[in-house]
Amino acid sequence: MKQFQPIFLVIGILLSTLGCAMLVPALYDLAVGQQEWTAFVISAGITLFTGIGMTLASRGRAHNLTIKQAFILTTFSWLALTAFSAIPFTLSAELKMSYTDAFFEAMSGITTTGSTVITGLDDLPQGILLWRGLLQWLGGLGIIVMAIAVLPMLQVGGMQAFRVEAFDTAGSILPRAAQMSGTLISIYLIITLCAIVSYSLAGMPLFDSTVHAMTTVATGGFSTHDASLGHYDDAMIETTAIIFMILGSLPFLLYIRMVKSNRFAIFQDSQVHWFFGFVAVLTLLAWMSQSGGGHKVGILEFRDAVFNTISVMTGTGYATVAFDNWGTFAITLFFFTMFVGGCAGSTSCGIKIFRFQILFETIKQRILTFTQPNRIAIPQFNGAPLPDTVPNAVMSFFFLFFMIFLMMSFVLTLFGLDNLTALSSAATALTNVGPGLGPIVGPAGTFKPLPDAVKWILSAGMLLGRLELFAVLVMFTPAFWRG
Repeated sequence: MKQFQPIFLVIGILLSTLGCAMLVPALYDLAVGQQEWTAFVISAGITLFTGIGMTLASRGRAHNLTIKQAFILTTFSWLALTAFSAIPFTLSAELKMSYTDAFFEAMSGITTTGSTVITGLDDLPQGILLWRGLLQWLGGLGIIVMAIAVLPMLQVGGMQAFRVEAFDTAGSILPRAAQMSGTLISIYLIITLCAIVSYSLAGMPLFDSTVHAMTTVATGGFSTHDASLGHYDDAMIETTAIIFMILGSLPFLLYIRMVKSNRFAIFQDSQVHWFFGFVAVLTLLAWMSQSGGGHKVGILEFRDAVFNTISVMTGTGYATVAFDNWGTFAITLFFFTMFVGGCAGSTSCGIKIFRFQILFETIKQRILTFTQPNRIAIPQFNGAPLPDTVPNAVMSFFFLFFMIFLMMSFVLTLFGLDNLTALSSAATALTNVGPGLGPIVGPAGTFKPLPDAVKWILSAGMLLGRLELFAVLVMFTPAFWRG
């Protein structure tokens, strides 16, 4: 039992933080005279009691972590946070949600997926809307810390290419992560405040600006309206969203370097160059694809193509139009766009740009080996040679990702879902995008009509996708628990 005490300590601290966060919507609802504040106060009490109890029982025992403990902590901290984040949704008298729906909504929020089972957002108490935004904002911050401090050390899916010297061993995670968190939180908070101001200047009400700023920077996509940002139909608001979706999708480690040493770091990174290359190509294809749905191809259509391509590619999931009405080619294009994702070390999701870079480098190396057998070709990333373990890990990730995707899609069809709904639901869960395709889970729909079993499967898919598959799956191997 002693080996789990460092894990209990960290989870206890995280739950205590979550409990304090629940008091924010409680105070807001109380201030504006809405009755939902009681649900948040009760939830905060339960969460704080559990979190503080775990912290006190394990105090002073988390100076060092083993690799096994780091894996367990990564998965169980997200599960614990989701389980307690669902309590306010369950206790809400307005929502009247089952725990299955509440867990799905909480998992979608904290993994910044953006899928929802809630309808009638325009008429909900503002405390609930604020809680959804806070969940994604906190989840986005947690994702960045995990991507910088934990996953590279665990060598998950090629993430060891981003190993920072400060995090070379498992034992250094907690003290060094705490040391880095000050700068990281400051940058994250400044970008969020800039987003709030920018949305307000663009004409969005202050409350909506606050919620949308949190979910934009976190590339989460929860909105305060059923029509998402399409509710405003405003070019300035959409431009603001595009800017901050992109900022949330770039590596935050580069922001830290810009602040501390190299102000041009973000412009010199090859992953950033590839990111904008993907955006440009996919946007052009999306723009041209509208002609297949009988739409003209003009300036307004280009605006729709830019916004929705970036929203889907970064995994934010905002929608301004029902792009699945643009024709067969557009549906296929946006389906594959779901898988791309943003940069490693960002709030974004999906397969990630760096893996496509390494895949390209590996293929190039194989071709050079065939055509010039005597030539020594070494895959490179950002101008540095890659050790063999990184390409191998990336190839394994691609194989496992698509195997799980196909298995999930097949299982979903067994519950009576049509092929498009099953495929896009599995894809959007694993890539943490949000909306799927089709009339049920598409940009204009929700996941509410799906069977409860499907929602649990998709919740598992969201967790798998956010934790880069291996961090979860390794715990299902007997060898992991030996010793």
